Amino acid sequence: MPFPATDTPVTLDRREGSCGEVVLRRRGSGEDPVYEIIANGCFLMNTSDGRSERLLVDAARRAIGTGNVAPRVLIGGLGVGFSLARAAADPSWRRIAVVEREQAVIDWHRAGPLAAISGDALGDPRCVILHTDLVAYLRSTTDRYDALCLDIDNGPDWTVTEDNGDLYSPSGLAACKGALDPGGVLAVWSAKPSTSFEDALRNAGFTGVRTEEIRLARAVPDVVHLGVRPA
Repeated sequence: MPFPATDTPVTLDRREGSCGEVVLRRRGSGEDPVYEIIANGCFLMNTSDGRSERLLVDAARRAIGTGNVAPRVLIGGLGVGFSLARAAADPSWRRIAVVEREQAVIDWHRAGPLAAISGDALGDPRCVILHTDLVAYLRSTTDRYDALCLDIDNGPDWTVTEDNGDLYSPSGLAACKGALDPGGVLAVWSAKPSTSFEDALRNAGFTGVRTEEIRLARAVPDVVHLGVRPA
């Protein structure tokens, strides 16, 4: 969504988080402002167009197939809430867990302007917010899921913090696979396609590796990388 040159963003909140500064900004006014999340000076996402975040959940659900009538999904990164809201709108999900390491982001949803997107989902008894680091959670949890929908960076090749790179490493992908039941799906959002990440998924033992694109206003499409834990 293009903004006029005079549309200066307004900072609504700025905090030191677990891995640096996180900022919530607003562009525009009136009934439909756009909210942005910035981490360590790096733009993460905004509320102008949630198609690719919704595709993340939809693509994972399709990949699971209709045979699993009550799947469990873990969403990595609360963001602006589009993925959570999409999952909560689908009654077939039995459990919807969201891992978010920044308390500020959780607060913006529970008692801030992002509640307009996620408020209904946060009140859904199937949904739980886990305030923790995603990689640490995946490496320690005994919970198992049918889908992991991960959106904590601008992509495997463009991480927000250096330590996020562990998620896309062989050991990180092994932790993802370990948190999935056989036949479970790993779906990873990215601002651009990554052939090297497709190779990493295959090397980690995922099957059915593919990339789904969604065209946006800008030239490069957002994508979702998908892989399945073998049964």
